[in-house]
Amino acid sequence: MSETPDSTTCLMILVRHGATEANLANPARLQGRVSDPALSPTGRQQADAVATLLESVPLSAAFCSPLVRARETAQMIVRSHDISVSAVEALTEVDVGAWEGWTWDEVAAKDPESLSRFQQNPDRFGYRDGEDLGQVSRRVLPAFQDLLTRHTGRTILVVAHNVVNRVFLADLLGMPIASARRIPQDNGGVNIIRQRRAILKLLTLNSNFHLWPK
Repeated sequence: MSETPDSTTCLMILVRHGATEANLANPARLQGRVSDPALSPTGRQQADAVATLLESVPLSAAFCSPLVRARETAQMIVRSHDISVSAVEALTEVDVGAWEGWTWDEVAAKDPESLSRFQQNPDRFGYRDGEDLGQVSRRVLPAFQDLLTRHTGRTILVVAHNVVNRVFLADLLGMPIASARRIPQDNGGVNIIRQRRAILKLLTLNSNFHLWPK
């Protein structure tokens, strides 16, 4: 990473946490804020790959969701940096409600009406008994903006989640929130966001070359 922030700039390195067993299941199982598993061995390898990628980057501060999978990922990434990791409650993953632990096929079979509403208008009709994307947006966008504004002149790490990252990135790209699910966010994928003089720009989206087999 060649860019170094000046006194008017904050660089945010936004990472999706490494994989858990639910992420690796085939098909994957929905995992929101209720289940709180640790990283799988594959997830730890992904976090280790991000750590290697960012080893020479001068990180000034690190933040994460309070969930175990995000905290473990962040702590592994900063192991060669003399900084601690602070949890930010607002960056917790979406509440997927009654669908926690289900596959999308199971949701379609057991709860087709709720799924149809969610697919058509996820910013108003969310995961059954959980959050909609509008609610996620209203809690995560101010949290990201606060981190960017408070750390002008610095490079910071943030480790969060699939839906949290997508909602933030959709807003940054000027996309409708209903299109947020189209934004790729691999486990261990890296996004780089720059705020310069209050102007936000996405520099890198879901970079994953560091995860490729060696």
